[in-house]
Amino acid sequence: MVWGFALESGEKRVWWVSPSGPSTSRTAVVHLNPPVDVVTTQTKYDPSLIPLTPLGYSQHGNMPFTLSNNGHTAVIELPEWMGLGGLPWLFTAVQLHLHWGSGGPSHGGSEHTINGLSAEAELHVVHYNSELYPNMSAAMTQRDGLAVLGILIVTGEETNDAFNNILNYLSRIRHADQKASIPAFDVQSLLPKDLKRYYRYNGSLTTPPCYQSVIWSVFHERVQVSKAQCGRMLRQPKLPLLPMLPLRGCTGELGLSQPGSPGVRGAGHSKQLLKMETILYSSKAKDPDRMLLQDNYRTTQLLNHRVVFASFSAESGKELSPGEVTAIVIGVMCGCVGLAVIVRFIVKTIRSTSSWDVLPSNRPAPTPRAKEPEKANEKKQDVALNSTSGARKTEEPSPSLQTEP
Repeated sequence: MVWGFALESGEKRVWWVSPSGPSTSRTAVVHLNPPVDVVTTQTKYDPSLIPLTPLGYSQHGNMPFTLSNNGHTAVIELPEWMGLGGLPWLFTAVQLHLHWGSGGPSHGGSEHTINGLSAEAELHVVHYNSELYPNMSAAMTQRDGLAVLGILIVTGEETNDAFNNILNYLSRIRHADQKASIPAFDVQSLLPKDLKRYYRYNGSLTTPPCYQSVIWSVFHERVQVSKAQCGRMLRQPKLPLLPMLPLRGCTGELGLSQPGSPGVRGAGHSKQLLKMETILYSSKAKDPDRMLLQDNYRTTQLLNHRVVFASFSAESGKELSPGEVTAIVIGVMCGCVGLAVIVRFIVKTIRSTSSWDVLPSNRPAPTPRAKEPEKANEKKQDVALNSTSGARKTEEPSPSLQTEP
């Protein structure tokens, strides 16, 4: 069973595709559809958006996780001790799931886009408001009932071991309604390192039932999986497949495509992503026709007068183009060269001034000739005084030579 949206009487309503054909037994009028294209220059900085805090994400314990294929994505059920802080209420983790493309020319796969650029896949971690509501079922119908983290996934050179905790076990749930127990792992390792910068808006779930009850937080930093890992996700199984079945509506194009169709990305496409895009089926194991589970993402929707808030200012989260980076590097280098020239000039000037100050001290000290006459005069005066005093002594009569009268 695959889901999509259709326009009916001017309103967008959920419809279902089953072997017997479309059904409108479950309907929902959608006004605040996610996902959205986050235009960073149009976001509004909100200083009250504090860093998000995963609670218990790393405390997975010894109990295994349950991995399942529900027909439109791969889901891991999370233990109730995991939660999310940094929101007005305490939220308890419920599950995480993935969205991806088909390796086609659109290079899509993520549900959210930033400045019109999509990623190859997207991870969602779903929580419910456990402070106000007793369980997920009660919370999902309330406007403040759910909180979902959105993590964009791109391809790179380095292997992401965290995602291997999921990808290595997808072969156990190849068909819809299949489940498997997998070893527990650190869920926080799936998240970006920067949990401070994110975008916030109100919306609905991206899968039925589309209740308008979600507080969306989409991280600015993307997570990488390697090209080698993506290759493991896009192995082409030799099984009969149905042709592309386009589904249309408020989710945009959503369908199942035949692998090997024109425009499929080549060897450069991530092997981790390749495995995810081609190993799972939306059909059940007993179904005669097997349909690959691909393009299970919604295209971006109109904001409908909603505001996307940012936990950081637009300038601090601005991504620089290669040209801007080159210009900054050249500018820094020129500045360093200019500073070195100025410092050299100052040092040279100081040394020159110091050399002029030192020159007089290198001259030989003048001979104190002027003082010699003064000393000679002093000696002459001393001699004269001594001779005068001696003469006076001789002139005075000696008492012993006086005659008696």
